[in-house]
Amino acid sequence: MKFPRIASAARASQPCPDFPFGARVTFFLLALPLSASHASGALRLISSFAFAAHTLALAKVMSSTDSSWNGASRRVAIVGAGLVGCLASIAFSRQGWAVELYDARMDMRLPEARASLARRSINLAISSRAITALRVVDPAMADRLLEGVIPMHGRMIHTQAGKLDSQKYSTKGEAINAIDRAKLNEDLLNEALSHPNVHAFFEHKLRRTDFDTRRLTFELSSGESKVVDGADLVVGADGAYSAVRTQMMRVVRMDYEQHYIPHAYLELSIPPGPFDASGQPTFLLDPNHLHIWPRHSFMLIALPNKVPLAVISFLLLLPVDLHGELDKLQTHSDVLDFFKRNFPDAVPLMGEKDILRDWDSNPKGSLITLKEDRVILLGDAAHSMVPFYGQGMNAGFEDVRVLQVLLSSHAVSSHRSPSSSTAEGVDPALARAFGEYTETRRDDLSAIVDLAMDNYVEMRHSVTTPLYILRKKLDALLSHLLPAPSVSPTALYASLFPTHANAGWLSLYEMVTFRPDIGYADARRRSKDQARIIKNLAKGMVVAAVGAVGVLGWKGLRGRELGRAVWRG
Repeated sequence: MKFPRIASAARASQPCPDFPFGARVTFFLLALPLSASHASGALRLISSFAFAAHTLALAKVMSSTDSSWNGASRRVAIVGAGLVGCLASIAFSRQGWAVELYDARMDMRLPEARASLARRSINLAISSRAITALRVVDPAMADRLLEGVIPMHGRMIHTQAGKLDSQKYSTKGEAINAIDRAKLNEDLLNEALSHPNVHAFFEHKLRRTDFDTRRLTFELSSGESKVVDGADLVVGADGAYSAVRTQMMRVVRMDYEQHYIPHAYLELSIPPGPFDASGQPTFLLDPNHLHIWPRHSFMLIALPNKVPLAVISFLLLLPVDLHGELDKLQTHSDVLDFFKRNFPDAVPLMGEKDILRDWDSNPKGSLITLKEDRVILLGDAAHSMVPFYGQGMNAGFEDVRVLQVLLSSHAVSSHRSPSSSTAEGVDPALARAFGEYTETRRDDLSAIVDLAMDNYVEMRHSVTTPLYILRKKLDALLSHLLPAPSVSPTALYASLFPTHANAGWLSLYEMVTFRPDIGYADARRRSKDQARIIKNLAKGMVVAAVGAVGVLGWKGLRGRELGRAVWRG
């Protein structure tokens, strides 16, 4: 039976076919980055199963007695058609898998879906880790997707007095890039569906997963149920509130912990400026900076857009506790007074009417983060994070790169073959790949979740302090004096993180944002080592200064004593 290329609950012309099979399905969990759920706070998953046993359970494939082998491509069902889900679809497709992509939402390309997404439109910052992942999956596709990015070479700090301070991200001219979230997701979906072995099914909400019979049950928008059998591998790419993860928690013992940070966010915007000589609208703020209005306990940030052209997207983050700023803003007068008092240079650009319109109509979201330990998860299902390091999507795309490299290095076949499994139905190559993924990514993903939260404090407070500015200058000086070795980007096509951050000097931001050859955990460790070096140097300088003052004082005292002795003589 032929698969429909695109289907939804209301539009499916044919049901997804059922395939017979004979052993335990393989479940591998991915998750969508923060951009799809707009979630971010703290959620931990800890499996109490031994790692080896869990890996074997995850690496179950069709048994050799199943009549449906016949050398055909393995089938992977990916739940979640967001950024990471679409990229994973492309990666599996290019490795020869037959891919089915399911999503609970309507097709994002439909006008009604676009209207809903437009209310949550803040841009993403795509940097080296995500770009490298795109190039590893498909270099030509990466070029197409990155055509519309806007490079941002640094932060532009807006003080309450209206003064500007440009803080460059890198001494080498490197930049992060603003990219429209919805357009990137659409483009990735279209790229995925251009592969003949990828098929999408929308308005399919996962309700139940039977791990013994390898059966997925979806609820359609009509309320009817749809059963899907026959997948060799299931990928959960359905975000911070992952239904796949929830189903797994029913059969795998996990401690589940969730924390929301006490801040909410609101999206606003600045319309385009006057038309230039070529007839194109202009930006009212420098588009090559990430703009920040740090106000210690809260902040406003802004990123440029090319779609819609020359619009600046804002994100306001406010405390939501009992005494938080958000609860104090009850009337339009309160809102305008708050903006005028705290962001006086932004108000004329946004316009008072537009501020109030966005305040009234745009949803105020909350923030959560997720962590993983001893369970194979990727993206938001395992490590949803606050957006303040700009690494949610970057880390999720890097998950796909790491997975693809490991599947290749362990020679995991995309074709069904009795010789690829043991008598117990275990695929040893898949088990080894999953095991190395867990060992490789656990510390890295834990590190970036913590670093993202730390960077929130830096952005809303530290960037204005003299000590932070001094450290930035010292990092730049030491980076110049002690240059770190670089690695060819092509090395990352077959290697995970070939560079250990032991040689030279790099700031933490540079290692996290511009060095995909260095793991997050290694970057954090090196940054702590460098901080100790600077602290010890500072102590040494203080001791030396005190010693010099003491010597000079002693010499001065002895000089005065000798002078008095000569005078008396």
